[in-house]
Amino acid sequence: MEGDDIKRISRLTAILTQLQTKRRITAASLAEKFGVSTRTIYRDIKALERAGVPIMTEEGKGYNLMEGYRIPPIMFTERQANALILAEQLVLKNKDASFVQDYSEAIEKIKSILQYSTQDKANLLADRTQYDEAIHQERTSSNLSDLQNALTNYQLVRIQYINKEGIATERLIEPFAIISAENWYLIAWCRLREGFRFFRPDRIQHMVVLPDTFEPHNLTLQEYFEKYQ
Repeated sequence: MEGDDIKRISRLTAILTQLQTKRRITAASLAEKFGVSTRTIYRDIKALERAGVPIMTEEGKGYNLMEGYRIPPIMFTERQANALILAEQLVLKNKDASFVQDYSEAIEKIKSILQYSTQDKANLLADRTQYDEAIHQERTSSNLSDLQNALTNYQLVRIQYINKEGIATERLIEPFAIISAENWYLIAWCRLREGFRFFRPDRIQHMVVLPDTFEPHNLTLQEYFEKYQ
């Protein structure tokens, strides 16, 4: 097989991955990502369609996979699997129990689709890689996963929150972003204060994700920092 053929097969596989992980993607963004012309991307998309991949084209908007279509599991390389195992140890240092549990369960699912030889090596590495301080890390909250879900589904959240002065208040908030510094922080629109506020998940004493939704805030995280910080 010629070098150009190998590059194209690799690119076609990568395009499939992009289509599976993004709701919609443009030919221009694919061309920039893979360092080829948009004409080449058009040919690649046609090749995938001829191979039976149901790609939907929205004029002027881009491409997406037909609803319900699933691509067979992507095979991780040994180095990629090793990176995931190491990342799991870093995640174990997190103080939020829900986040640690969800990530660990995701890693187990990823391990299940690895080729047997890579799977054995990944399990060996997991057994031989351990941070004691991570394993015994005290979990001070279990709110992060629910907050992530509320953020992506634009659901209102009612919380009982204690600030750094120890004052407790009840808030109705609209989750906007989650960032990490020394601790995790939630940026949310607070209806009590009528503005964006920072909240530490480990200071939330009680939380209820409501079925009610809010209108998404029409700005990026970068635009938020430029406007409010």
